[in-house]
Amino acid sequence: MDKGVDSHCHVFDTERFPYSPEASYRPPEHEAGTVGQFTAVLDAHRLSHALLVSPTSGYFYDNRCMLAAIRQSKGRFKGIARVRPSDASERFLAELRGAGVIGCRLDLITDGAESLQDPATIRLLAAAREMDWLVQVQCERDQLHEAAAALRSAKVRLIFDHCGRPDATLSVAQPGFKALLDFGRDGHYVKLSGPFRFYNAFAPNAQIDPFVAALLETFTPRRCVWGSDWPFLRMPMRMDYGPVLTNLERWIPDENERRQVLWETPARLFGFA
Repeated sequence: MDKGVDSHCHVFDTERFPYSPEASYRPPEHEAGTVGQFTAVLDAHRLSHALLVSPTSGYFYDNRCMLAAIRQSKGRFKGIARVRPSDASERFLAELRGAGVIGCRLDLITDGAESLQDPATIRLLAAAREMDWLVQVQCERDQLHEAAAALRSAKVRLIFDHCGRPDATLSVAQPGFKALLDFGRDGHYVKLSGPFRFYNAFAPNAQIDPFVAALLETFTPRRCVWGSDWPFLRMPMRMDYGPVLTNLERWIPDENERRQVLWETPARLFGFA
């Protein structure tokens, strides 16, 4: 087994943990991978660890499936939780941390950039700062430009999903992506994940690699991690794990830098031994 971390993935178990009635999207059976299936995928690709992300799809704010997978993994997995701001008591967050959770996810695509102004969200971010948790941000197009001031004022450690999900038909100069690069200059982190999640990712004139190159230059491999986004929800075509992982060889030809992104940076950031 090689040392390597898949830094963005989800697991589902609808027999033990039925979908939340609040979820607007409930993955069909062929999309919803179990922890056993995911462990087999990691083993097949010789990856040692993973950071599970509790998905808005299916589970909304219900983290139980992810927590069970972390417990079952015996140290192989850690997690990023979705926390309803009104539920973010000190005891609740401490229980999550004790169960292997290292941060919380803000989903601006679902909740809107304006959710950062909500007093309960401000309190959640203050609690994350006190716990030294990572705050993982999902945003799209120019949402990060709109949210930048509120995120900076929170003074938390940030990691951004899926390269910030820019519009793949526009240049790296679009406002949301420029805001992401500014966060990179400030010392935050980004996931080189989900190029198929970019806005307009499948348009004939879509480009992916210029965005990744700009992120690697600005964040450097010491603040970039890689994630698969397995099991590839809501995709218009079949996705396989191998080709997604192989993107790294094209994006980062240097073997030492690739090891930095795949193991050294996430192991340090997420606390894997």
